Amino acid sequence: MMNDFIQNISPSINDTIRSLSLFYPEIGIATGFILVVLADLFFHRRSPQASFMLTILCLALVGCLNFSQLGYPAEAAFGGMIIVDRLAVVFKIIFCFVSVLFVLFVRYNQSLQNSSKGTGDLYSILLAVHLGLHLMVMSQNLVMIYLSLEMVSVGSYLMVGYLSGNPKQSEAAMKYALFGAVCSAFMLYGMSLLYGFTGSLEIYSPQFASFLITTPFASWGLGLIMLLTGIAFKLSLVPFHFWSPDVYEGAPTPVTAFLSTGPKIAGFALLIRILAPFQPFNLSGIDSSIFSMTTVLAVMAIASMVVGNFGAIWQNNVKRMLAYSSIGHTGFMLMALFVFSASGFKALIFYMVIYSIMNMAAFMIVDEIEERTGKQNIDDYKGLGKSFTVLMIAMVVVLVSLTGLPPTAGFTAKFLIFSAAIEAYNLSGSALMMIVIITGAISTVVSLFYYFRIPLNAFLRTGENQVTGIKGSPKVYITLFLVFLLIFFILFPSPIQKLL
Repeated sequence: MMNDFIQNISPSINDTIRSLSLFYPEIGIATGFILVVLADLFFHRRSPQASFMLTILCLALVGCLNFSQLGYPAEAAFGGMIIVDRLAVVFKIIFCFVSVLFVLFVRYNQSLQNSSKGTGDLYSILLAVHLGLHLMVMSQNLVMIYLSLEMVSVGSYLMVGYLSGNPKQSEAAMKYALFGAVCSAFMLYGMSLLYGFTGSLEIYSPQFASFLITTPFASWGLGLIMLLTGIAFKLSLVPFHFWSPDVYEGAPTPVTAFLSTGPKIAGFALLIRILAPFQPFNLSGIDSSIFSMTTVLAVMAIASMVVGNFGAIWQNNVKRMLAYSSIGHTGFMLMALFVFSASGFKALIFYMVIYSIMNMAAFMIVDEIEERTGKQNIDDYKGLGKSFTVLMIAMVVVLVSLTGLPPTAGFTAKFLIFSAAIEAYNLSGSALMMIVIITGAISTVVSLFYYFRIPLNAFLRTGENQVTGIKGSPKVYITLFLVFLLIFFILFPSPIQKLL
C-alpha cells in the first residue's frame, strides 16, 4: 500500500517541479506582493515611496518574464489545472501594461495620496488582483476558474471601498460586493451542474467534450448559462450591468480606470477558454443547441450595445457616462467571438489593447479636471477648452478614438471587429448575426451624441468661472503619451500585430 502511494505521488511531485518553470511570472508577482506588504509595514515612514518603487519593479520584471514565454509551445501545468500558451501570455503582457498605468495613476492622484490609509495597501491589493488575472487567463479547470475569478473579485471589492470617504463610495462598494456575491453563487452552482453531468473538472478533457457532443443542450445548457453569469458580471454585460454606473462614479478614479480595463480583459480571455470546449458554436445553424448558445450571446451583445449607448446619452456625470459607454463597448467586443477563429481572437485582442489606452487616458483627463476644478459633470465643462487647451485637445482625440473614427487606432480596432462579425455572418447567413452587426453600426453613430458633448461644452460654450490652466502635471504627460499611442498604432500597427 505504501509503495502504491509512493508511485502515485512521485509523478505529482515531478509534474509540480516541471510546472514551476512555467510559473515564474506568477512567482514573481507573489514575491512582489510579500515585499510590498513588508515595505509598507516597516519602511513607510522612512521611505514613503518604497511600495510604489517595488510595485513598478515587480511589474517590470513580470512583464519581461512574460515576454520570454512568447516562444514557448502550449503546455499544461499543475496537473492540467492551468495552461501556458501564446493566448495566455499575450493577455498577461496586456495586464502588465494596464497595471503599470494604474500604479502611475495612483501615484499622482491627490485623493489617494492624501488619504490617511496611504497607498501601500492599494499596491499590494493590485498585485494580488494581478496574480488572479494571470490565473484567469490560464485556467482550464473549473475549480481554478472559480478561485481565480474570486481572487480578482475580492480584490476589486477592496479597491472600490478603499477610501469610503463618503456615503456614495460606501454604497458603491457594498452594491458591488453584494451583486458580485450573488453572481458568484450562480456561477458556482452552474459549475457543480456541469461537473455532475460530465464527471470532470477539466473543461478540455475528452470525457468533458464527449458528454457535450452526445447530450442535448437542454440538459446541460442551464449549467453553462449559470457559469457565464459570473463572467457576464465581470464584463458588466446586460443584464448584469447594474453595479457598473454606481461603482464607476463612487470608486476612486484610478480604481474605476483599472476596473474598466484589467478585469474586463481577463473576463473576455476566460470567456474564450470556457467557450472553446463547447465548439462547434460556429453559427452553423444546424444543431438547436448551437443555435441556443449563440442566441444567448447575441442577445446579450445587442442588449449591452443598446442599453450602454442609449443609457450614456442621459448621463451628466462624466464617470457615469463612461460607465455606460463601457457597457456598450463590451457588447461590441462580444461580436468578435461569434466566429471562433484566429481572426476573431486577433480582432478582439487588438481592440482590448486600444480600449485600455483609450479608457486610461480618458479617466486620467477626467481625474485631472476634477482635481483642478472640482467639476464632475459634463455641463460644468463649459469653457474649459480655453483654460486647459492641451488637455481638452487630448480629450477630443481620445473621444474620437472611442467613437471609432479615423485617424486614431480606435477606427482600426472597430474595423477589425466588424470584419470578424461579417465573417461570422458569411459563414452562417444568420439573420440574428446581421441584427448584431446593424446594432453595432447604429451604436457607433449614437456614441457620437454623448462623446462629443464634452468638446462641445469645452470649446463652443462659455463657462461662468474661468480657471487657471495646468503646467507640468505628470498625469498630463502620461495622457499625452497615451494619445500619441492612439495615433501611432494606426500608422504603425505592426508592434501589436507581431505580439498577436
